[in-house]
Amino acid sequence: MTQQLIVGFIVAAAAFYAVWRWMPAGWRRGAAQKLAAGTHRAGWVDEERARELAASLARTSGCGSCDSCGSCAPKTPLKPTEADKATTTRASTQSR
Repeated sequence: MTQQLIVGFIVAAAAFYAVWRWMPAGWRRGAAQKLAAGTHRAGWVDEERARELAASLARTSGCGSCDSCGSCAPKTPLKPTEADKATTTRASTQSR
């Protein structure tokens, strides 16, 4: 019986995470605000921590459909360094 409760809790948590992760951003921001306000009303966190919680929950994780975090690729192409140029030149002459 205990194992079934634990497995049920894990499955419910995974389902909640999947729904939260793939929820439209507008819905996620609204739900995050309501959840943070509820924790503040219940006295679990103060007002500043509730704002931080709402901001944290509203964000998406990892690389998704946005480019606001800048972690996927640089905004401008990187300039080749002298070492890169030498390696490219040497490799192209050796392959002939």
